[in-house]
Amino acid sequence: MPTYTYACAACQHRFEGVQSIHDDALTVCPECGGQLRKVFGTVGVTFKGSGFYRTDSREHKKSPSGSDSSSS
Repeated sequence: MPTYTYACAACQHRFEGVQSIHDDALTVCPECGGQLRKVFGTVGVTFKGSGFYRTDSREHKKSPSGSDSSSS
């Protein structure tokens, strides 16, 4: 199940909640009763290594002179 980070708008209390994606978002701070908001961070996916270029799955186009653009 996903873990969501929440922050209170009133007291700045931050905590994580483990919830199903079908559950409603939390709205009340457990510390002060203030309004909560979800905190969005960076995506936890990193592509490393060779590959992962936008041209990897595309066919090579021919240059106007008729030769393959990938050859030198």
